[in-house]
Amino acid sequence: MHAVAIRPSPSAPGAAGFRELVAFVEGASGQRLRECYQCSKCSAGCPLARAVDLSPQQIIRALQLGQPELALESRGLWMCVGCQTCVTRCPCEVDLPRVLDALRAYALASRRTVALREVAVFHRVFLETVRRLGRVYEVGLIGGYNLVSGHLFDSVDLAWPMLVRGKVKPLPRRVRARREVAAIFSRAEARRERDCEAARSPEVAR
Repeated sequence: MHAVAIRPSPSAPGAAGFRELVAFVEGASGQRLRECYQCSKCSAGCPLARAVDLSPQQIIRALQLGQPELALESRGLWMCVGCQTCVTRCPCEVDLPRVLDALRAYALASRRTVALREVAVFHRVFLETVRRLGRVYEVGLIGGYNLVSGHLFDSVDLAWPMLVRGKVKPLPRRVRARREVAAIFSRAEARRERDCEAARSPEVAR
């Protein structure tokens, strides 16, 4: 894995925007970034550590040292698959996937250019499919992803064999509990708004 030098930034920690980011991440994830003391056990067990530019603990360290741009622009932020290996290895029980989820939400909400655009596109199309139908509709998911991402013909050769074998259904099926699913999305959106508002509070700004 290519090591990235992370040094303290003299100006960013005092910036209101940085404090807002940290407040949002800690509020949304329920984790305290200062509890990570950089033992590297999370990165030692991470199955993607060799494929990313910043390891899990380096992303946390970037936030601790006032370099949020380094964390928000890293590929590692978007490559995390949430396998929870880091959580089980952390002696301080810091839930890194939750921290990374909050960072991704912040990046998307602030309309930042993400390091891996395809991951963000898949995330958005997947959630929109579930929000509309109450479940995943594979044909719509892949078709929507290919259209929005610009990879129009990705996996086209797999479509017909999977349809013939009944692996995917050509038409979507809606679940009966669509109202319950919609309520989950509404609660999640309301919580995100509360976290954003709390991060922008006067106490944080000071």
